[in-house]
Amino acid sequence: MKTIYRLTLGLLLLLTACDNDLDQVPPNIASADSLEDFTGVLNAAYFYQHGSVTPLAVMGDFRADNALMEEEPYPTFDRFTNELTTMEDQFFGPFYTALYKSILSANNVIENSSNATHVGEAKFLRALSYFKLVMVFGDVPVNLSSAPATDDTSILARQPVSEIYDNIIIPDLTDAIAALDTQINNGRASRLAAQGILGKVYVYTGDFASAESQLAAVVNGAAAAGISLQANFSEIFGVDFDLNPEIIFATQVSSSVVDEYGFSEFWSWSGGLDTKSLMPLDSDLIAAFDASPGDLRRAVTIDEVLMASPKFPQTGGPDHDWIELRLADVILLYAEALNENGGSAENVLDILDPLRARAGVPALDHTVINTTALVRQAIQDERRLELAFEGQRWFDLVRTGTVDAEMGEAVNSNYYLFPIPVSEVLASGGVITQNPGY
Repeated sequence: MKTIYRLTLGLLLLLTACDNDLDQVPPNIASADSLEDFTGVLNAAYFYQHGSVTPLAVMGDFRADNALMEEEPYPTFDRFTNELTTMEDQFFGPFYTALYKSILSANNVIENSSNATHVGEAKFLRALSYFKLVMVFGDVPVNLSSAPATDDTSILARQPVSEIYDNIIIPDLTDAIAALDTQINNGRASRLAAQGILGKVYVYTGDFASAESQLAAVVNGAAAAGISLQANFSEIFGVDFDLNPEIIFATQVSSSVVDEYGFSEFWSWSGGLDTKSLMPLDSDLIAAFDASPGDLRRAVTIDEVLMASPKFPQTGGPDHDWIELRLADVILLYAEALNENGGSAENVLDILDPLRARAGVPALDHTVINTTALVRQAIQDERRLELAFEGQRWFDLVRTGTVDAEMGEAVNSNYYLFPIPVSEVLASGGVITQNPGY
């Protein structure tokens, strides 16, 4: 049973929109100094992650070469121009708003709760929120207060990505690791979730030495924490397998709790149920599976008759959890870190063997794939087949510098990022600036 998002109406009204999403005061809940139990506020921080799920899924796969839009103006996702700002209302605006709401709730817990575990969870969620924001937008405004001054517009100025990583994301995850237990409790954040996300953060920042140690801790500690690869690839996805042993952290979704996101959900987009893209499957992904004959992931991931993805089954769709981190992702990142740190091709490729065995394909031959560059490409190819329609492809291309090669065109680097919601720029009086190119 999903429990962490069952909130009272008062808690769902914790935050209300004002002039912009950093400038908010929670008028519908008791002041922090009169609260003793911040469980509900922490639940709100979890809940607000919902609004980031579908936009991230669309940005990760439809911007890349896994999926296509059909009905204008939605194909702007497949073009690299300033037209993408027209998608604000459905994607970038809700994404931005939801994450700053989660951050504000997390700040409240961090500042005021005496429960060390709850503070650790809040720091995990704040770090996760800022990680998503910088992946999508680059520099973003920073708020570390539960009650930011409403008359100080300087807090709206965008802060450099490097400083957000160094001053917020990495310290918050480090604190979460120290505060949380390795066991996963009702799908909440755990120590291994914090270590896994921190390892991924280090990969994104190019600090592979630090990434290796964090990811190794997850891989080596997984079994003791009850985390393991599912024997059957198809039994990772869908409501029947929510919170299965491979899932390290997921944003839990329940049809019994009203989702703030008022548009088609991620499983509708990938499954071709939204009229804006009835046949979303990109032929390039079909070709990628053609290059992996006998791959059992193929039937789970792509349907060439419907030209869509059945990965998240349509039955029970409104209750599908969104997988933020699973063990296979960590294994692939660990292999990547080892390779970039000079590990031998044999040792690195051996790490992929369990994933390939599950997929029904042979182990990679290290006598053929025998250089850092060849192993790097093999890992990225594996990530594509393993993680397709899980919102990762575009961000993998950007961080590995392979956008042009994989997209088959020269893409202006301005369009590696997505546009800051225009409404936020206008509401801030120009203090929040737009990304170049938009």
